[in-house]
Amino acid sequence: MHTAEILYAARASLILLISLAYIAPPSKAEGPSPATLESFDRYIADAEAQFHEELVANINFLFIDAQPELERARSYSALQNGQLLIQRSQQCQVRYPSPLGSLLHDWTAIVFVPNVTLAQTLAALQDYDRDAVYYQPQVTAAKLVSRSDDRFHVLLRLKQTNVVTVVLDTEYEIQYSMLDNSHAASQSHSTHISEVENAGSPRERIIAPGADHGFLWRLYSYWRFYQADGGVYIQCNAVSLTRDVPAGLGWLVGSFIQKIPQQSLRFTLAATRQALLQKFRNAPPNYPVKGEPK
Repeated sequence: MHTAEILYAARASLILLISLAYIAPPSKAEGPSPATLESFDRYIADAEAQFHEELVANINFLFIDAQPELERARSYSALQNGQLLIQRSQQCQVRYPSPLGSLLHDWTAIVFVPNVTLAQTLAALQDYDRDAVYYQPQVTAAKLVSRSDDRFHVLLRLKQTNVVTVVLDTEYEIQYSMLDNSHAASQSHSTHISEVENAGSPRERIIAPGADHGFLWRLYSYWRFYQADGGVYIQCNAVSLTRDVPAGLGWLVGSFIQKIPQQSLRFTLAATRQALLQKFRNAPPNYPVKGEPK
């Protein structure tokens, strides 16, 4: 076969693969099994117990505080230089292996926002009606449904694209706590998640639970805010539950299911930093947030 024919065949194969990615729908999921939900609830109970213990004792407020002294100093320096630090929890697969058909994702990331105060940071993050501005294009609609003191009920429409595009209508209960003048925390629990088909078109419809693709069953997040060094350190721990990668469809949805939790957390922290910098006029638009140190 001539070189031109080889190139043509390779290009034709690539076009076919891309076409299949857009026309072949991922298989439906039956929804999380009772064993899956029990395992997730047990994991969350232990994680939240540790979360509150650390807050009460004021130990390891940021995950980098548990590092050896020299490594911890390097991590704080990296954050102050605009880097984003992220790590995956090791215990989610060791202590809580996911039941058949599901995956548990647990990632934590930190950024530092210079020249802002804790009060400014909390006020901006609690302005949930602006989430579709702060976090576009991943958040396409946002609404604060209700607020009672430091408790919020929020609706978000999420959009994620990684080979396939998924749109989800999600609801959350969010609770904030002021710990002292320089420390605060919040926790967010998803209370409802629905997949949206043909979003934004006349054929838009909500897919019934158990008939969707299982891209996201639960999303809980735990935030910590620490004012120091002329700014605010923001840490977010995101724990999510999804379906497992279906047999034979790893090429289509495997990347989405396995990579999106980490990518989404990176985006959320970077967008939070960017929104605060722009809101308080400390940086030009599209101020870069670097990756973690190599």
